[in-house]
Amino acid sequence: MSFMSDWVRENFAKGDAERDRGLTTPSDIVRYDDIPYGADPTWQSLDVYRPAARAGEKLPVIVSVHGGGWVYGDKELYRFYCMSLAQRGFAVVNFSYRLAPEVKFPASLEDTNAVFHWVLAHGEEYGFDTEKVFAVGDSAGGHNLMMFTALCTNPDYARAFSFAPPKDFVPRAIGLNCAAMLLVMSDRQEDFFFTSLMKDYLPEQGSKDEQRLIHTIEHVTEAFPPVFLMTAEEDMLKADAMALSQKLMEKNVPFVFRYYRSEEEKLGHVFHLNVRSKAAKLCNDEECCFFAGMAQ
Repeated sequence: MSFMSDWVRENFAKGDAERDRGLTTPSDIVRYDDIPYGADPTWQSLDVYRPAARAGEKLPVIVSVHGGGWVYGDKELYRFYCMSLAQRGFAVVNFSYRLAPEVKFPASLEDTNAVFHWVLAHGEEYGFDTEKVFAVGDSAGGHNLMMFTALCTNPDYARAFSFAPPKDFVPRAIGLNCAAMLLVMSDRQEDFFFTSLMKDYLPEQGSKDEQRLIHTIEHVTEAFPPVFLMTAEEDMLKADAMALSQKLMEKNVPFVFRYYRSEEEKLGHVFHLNVRSKAAKLCNDEECCFFAGMAQ
C-alpha cells in the first residue's frame, strides 16, 4: 500500500467522523442492516433504509455507491446521508465494496454490479419498485457508477469484463456528485495524489488497456440514462463535471447540471454528504426531485 492510500484512510476518516458526530438513526426510518450480497461477510454487505410511514408500499429505489479514492470507505460512513434520502420517499440501498490495494480493479465494479443483481432479485422482500431503480455515486463512487452504467448501455465495453450486468437493465437515471471522470494518467503525471492511488487501484499500475477501461467518459453512448450532474465552488473535481457535461451533450443524453455555491459555508468536495448543511439539503432535495420526476 502506498503512503497516499494510508494518508487517505487516516485523514478522510477524521473528517467523516467529525461530520457525523452525534447523529443517530431518524425515528421515521426503518433500517435493515448487514445483508450479505456476496461471499465476503466484511465487505460484500449492504443496508436497506425505508421511510417508516410507507410500510407495505413498493417504493422507487436509490442505490448509493460510496466514494473514498478507491481505497477507503464503507456503508457505515454513508448511513446518515442515505437515510436522509430515504426520508424523501425512497427505498435506499447502501453498500460496502472491496477496496484497493488489498483487492484490485475491477473488484469494486464487480461488487457494484452484484448489488444491482441483488436489488432486482429482492424487490418483493424489501418493497422495491424494480421498474424505478436509480443510483447515486460521488467521487470514486461516481466513477464506479459510471462504469456500471456503461456496462448496461455499451455492449463493447461490457465485453471487456468477465461479469455481466442484469439482463436488459439500465438505471432509470443516475446522480453523479463531485464524481471522478478524468483518469488518463498521461495527462496527470505531476499529480502525486492521483498517480499513487491509481497504482494501488490498478493491477498493472495503469497499462493502456486499464486506462482505456477506467476512462469512463469515452464509454458514454446515446443509450446512457438521464443524469443529475453536480459540482461545487470548492470541489477539486470541477473539471471532471464540465468534461462530462460536454460528452453528454455530444451524445444527446438528457441531464441536469447543478453548480453549488454558498455565502454561508464552504462547499467543498462531496459537501452533499453533510446532512446538517443547508446547501447539502438543497442539493439532495433537487436530486431526489429529479429522480421523482423520472419515476412518473
